[in-house]
Amino acid sequence: MRLCSIASGSSGNCIYVGSEATHLLIDAGISGKRVEAGLNELELTGRDIDAILITHEHADHIAGLGVLARKFGIPIYATAGTIRAMKNCSGTKGVDESLYHEVGEDRKFTVKDLVVNPMRISHDAAQPVGYRVAYGSKKVAVCTDLGVYNDYTVECLKGMDALLLEANHDVNMLQVGPYPYYLKQRILGDRGHLSNENSGKLLCRILHDNLKTVLLGHLSKENNLPELAYESVRMEVNMSEVPYHSGDFELRVAKRSEVTAPVIL
Repeated sequence: MRLCSIASGSSGNCIYVGSEATHLLIDAGISGKRVEAGLNELELTGRDIDAILITHEHADHIAGLGVLARKFGIPIYATAGTIRAMKNCSGTKGVDESLYHEVGEDRKFTVKDLVVNPMRISHDAAQPVGYRVAYGSKKVAVCTDLGVYNDYTVECLKGMDALLLEANHDVNMLQVGPYPYYLKQRILGDRGHLSNENSGKLLCRILHDNLKTVLLGHLSKENNLPELAYESVRMEVNMSEVPYHSGDFELRVAKRSEVTAPVIL
């Protein structure tokens, strides 16, 4: 099983999860051309993709969806609210209705030999979700775009072998940065994005002996730095009371606009 970020950041997101037989994309928020180039680096093409799982309808998650779906006829999985919202977006015009497949939070479904389980997240979108994907006993999750986490989030993310987790912003950089007040409040709000500090606090609650790799993703271009996200999350783990240290698992930052080395389970 492989987990690989093709692109992750406030300007576009596309994550690959797959087995030998099944190939999924979680979001397609970069151009179709860039998605195809990323897949080529993984020795795949658009024709190999069995499904695209959409977390929510914001442009940085669906910008290339229409192009890929129309070109390759790839099935699209999303919640009912997200599907309704996507159909109102100009980029998805002309996508065959039969390609849309409705999913529900905590309702498992299968794509060939992979089991997918959507989870609720708190974000200012129609009906957003994160995704957990299992292949046999191996489990990975992609969880970004959440303003807050709670006990439900923690339970959903326990027992993962690998995880792509949001570390969107440094609170201080955001507060003193150039964004208008309303946008700062949105990002900091309960339906906004997870800060570096809160990403580390969430991670502390889901660490376990078999967690192999954590990729930090969806970093803000204006309000974060890869080194800052890495150090902030690392320090949260090391200064917490949990019986784990940041050296007990691999911690990396997913690259904004290029393919990050895959996690192989």
